[in-house]
Amino acid sequence: MLPLCRELGIGFVAYSPLGRGFLTGKFRRMEDLPEGDWRRNAPRFQGENLQRNLALLKRVEALAAKNQCSAPQLALAWVLAQGDDIVPIPGTKRRVCLQENIDAMKIELSREDLAQINAAAPPGVAVGTRYPEKVMPMLGR
Repeated sequence: MLPLCRELGIGFVAYSPLGRGFLTGKFRRMEDLPEGDWRRNAPRFQGENLQRNLALLKRVEALAAKNQCSAPQLALAWVLAQGDDIVPIPGTKRRVCLQENIDAMKIELSREDLAQINAAAPPGVAVGTRYPEKVMPMLGR
């Protein structure tokens, strides 16, 4: 889809660049999610999927520490490094998180940094579907 958007001169909005909040590191156990939170039903946040995705988070956190930033900042900086025609829209509820997200624009990732991030978190690496199985048919894959 991205090549077509670029061919047509259309910008691309990167939805949920922090993995529904997963890359914030605040949700390491099901109990970390508030009661009634829809992510409690999301396969990526459940059981073995969550454990395997936490291993991915650890790799991202290590790369963030190397770059002297947080994992969410690294994720946003990576999205921003993909092109000026891509705009991430992280869900931000708190002012402190807004400032952290804004500060991600100051992070300059080298080609080596980008290669390390791409190796640590290649496309499709997250385990589990984004939504429960009963919702997936409604998405019009």
